[in-house]
Amino acid sequence: MRSLGGNPTQAQLKSIISEEKLTAPFDFPRFLDLMAKHMKPEPFDRQLRDAFKVLDKDNTGFVSVSDLRHILTSIGEKLEPSEFDEWIREVDVGSDGKIKYEDFIARMVAK
Repeated sequence: MRSLGGNPTQAQLKSIISEEKLTAPFDFPRFLDLMAKHMKPEPFDRQLRDAFKVLDKDNTGFVSVSDLRHILTSIGEKLEPSEFDEWIREVDVGSDGKIKYEDFIARMVAK
């Protein structure tokens, strides 16, 4: 479950086992049914907000465009620099080179 994005507690697992009356090994299709029924994905905007908070060590609500560019174009599922430029044009960048990440999240979620 965890490798598919689920992070149930032991109590949640026991509840699922009890509710579904699971007593024996079951096949993969049954496992997928259980995942779909019981594991709700974390909203994308919450995932983004959590990621931004890592960059925002002082909890100001702002991140530097250069830090954001570096991360989004070089780590994980990388954006092309042109894609990043397109996104960043849609938010207000302050004279200090920072953006309010709530604005950026709102734009990303709306797309």
